[in-house]
Amino acid sequence: MSRERAKRRAERERLAAIAEAERTAQAERAARRAARRQRLFGWIPRPAPGQSGVLARRRREQAGYFVAFLVVVNLLTFFATQDWALRAMVALLSSFLGPIVISFITRKGPS
Repeated sequence: MSRERAKRRAERERLAAIAEAERTAQAERAARRAARRQRLFGWIPRPAPGQSGVLARRRREQAGYFVAFLVVVNLLTFFATQDWALRAMVALLSSFLGPIVISFITRKGPS
């Protein structure tokens, strides 16, 4: 009985050593990959993290709805009229005034 326990323990230790060697190899690969990535892209500044939370999500949704509205208005104008000047004017106005309206819709309010 003692021999069998010793065999099982030796097998467990062998499997643990194999797993440990694999974890070590993975950690070394990850470290090399991180160093390579740092050398390649370390000079590029990282963007500031975006806002998260309920209010930020609501602002993003409102902006998305407004952009969808502008797309629909442009499509309706394109298909409802034959006048290229009117189509161009609506497209230009929506591209120039759209961001301004979005900033008014989604502004945070007085700080």
